[in-house]
Amino acid sequence: MKLYIFNPDTDMALASQEENYMAPALVRCMAEDMAVFPVWYATDSSLVLAPSTYNIDFLKQMQTLFPLDVQIVTEVELPEYAHVQPVPWGWNMALCRRLFKGGIFAGRLPASGWLEAYRQWASRRNAVDVLQSLVCPDGIKDCQGSSLWLTDIEACHNAALAMNGHCVFKAPWSGSGKGLLWCRDGFAFSARKWCERVLREQQGIVAEPIYNKVLDFAMEFYSSGQGEVAFRGYSLFETNSRGAYQRNLLLPASAIEDRIAGFVSLLTLIRVRERLQEKLCQLYGSVYEGFLGVDMMVCRDMHGSFFVHPCVEINLRMNMGVVSLIFFERFMHPSSTGYFSVSYYASNEELQREHASDQHMHPLVVSNGRLVSGYLPLVPVTPRSRYRAYVVAATPSSAPAE
Repeated sequence: MKLYIFNPDTDMALASQEENYMAPALVRCMAEDMAVFPVWYATDSSLVLAPSTYNIDFLKQMQTLFPLDVQIVTEVELPEYAHVQPVPWGWNMALCRRLFKGGIFAGRLPASGWLEAYRQWASRRNAVDVLQSLVCPDGIKDCQGSSLWLTDIEACHNAALAMNGHCVFKAPWSGSGKGLLWCRDGFAFSARKWCERVLREQQGIVAEPIYNKVLDFAMEFYSSGQGEVAFRGYSLFETNSRGAYQRNLLLPASAIEDRIAGFVSLLTLIRVRERLQEKLCQLYGSVYEGFLGVDMMVCRDMHGSFFVHPCVEINLRMNMGVVSLIFFERFMHPSSTGYFSVSYYASNEELQREHASDQHMHPLVVSNGRLVSGYLPLVPVTPRSRYRAYVVAATPSSAPAE
């Protein structure tokens, strides 16, 4: 039996490398508000670790609409499930300590040596190496991209100069859209201080040019841990100006592929997928079991031509793109499309207003366990919530959900 855990602080916990790591207050808030979120991607007959308050009632309500064969388990009940197999959003030392102290059998948790290796596999440094293998001299047509792994402050300064002061620096470990420093006007004093801090804390930095992006997408994979990495599908998503995740579009695989192929050839996509699959198999196929995603971009060059940046990030964990894929396949009506989003609100009152407005503007329609149209909250909206995860769907005959 599997025990699913939503721990969105996992990348920050990897950065800290501390067993007693405590996430910032807002991240802890997200974990609490969205604790029941894994019910939408958990396998049948699984458990989800979440407080009982609000979540059990919410799950019962959702089970009247959708085929959700899951059960909620609270922290105090963990000793009763000592031999379950934990399936977290992502692994880290702090989570393992929490689960062990909570009552999970040590044999169900990764060994410390594997956790240290996993931390290195999950570093952004690996995306630098994978990218180079895809855009090398015998690389794929219509693929471009460059990134550098830097280990001292002068190298950071020189990289910014080489990119005409128009670059982005990335910490090796950080949450989605976090740990990024956008430099658009040279290597300013504040940029130097940021880089010095990251180098001191994480011993390296990734530097990349800022591209003229026109589309964000990802290829999602599943690694068996037994030597195989299988392509799971595409995800099409949107980010804000700082690179932070905003939402995923819920579309058939063919529709996503058509959108990407509107800029670059389908043959290019196939070759990227095949070569990437081979590389990921070499790196992770025999040592990591679980989902992973590779974020990519379609960009426009100075001549107006389009190209694929084939490896912006490698997320060696569950991610929102995979959740979107699973939700579309399991719970969306075949004729419906829409979008999935996670949003933060400065106050509960603001969240409640948006929640009520969406309920009014997009009445929920579910048929035979499939979402036809309307607004569907994926976690309970409580008097304390500051985060919500939700889907808005529509049919071709109704207003477009996008």
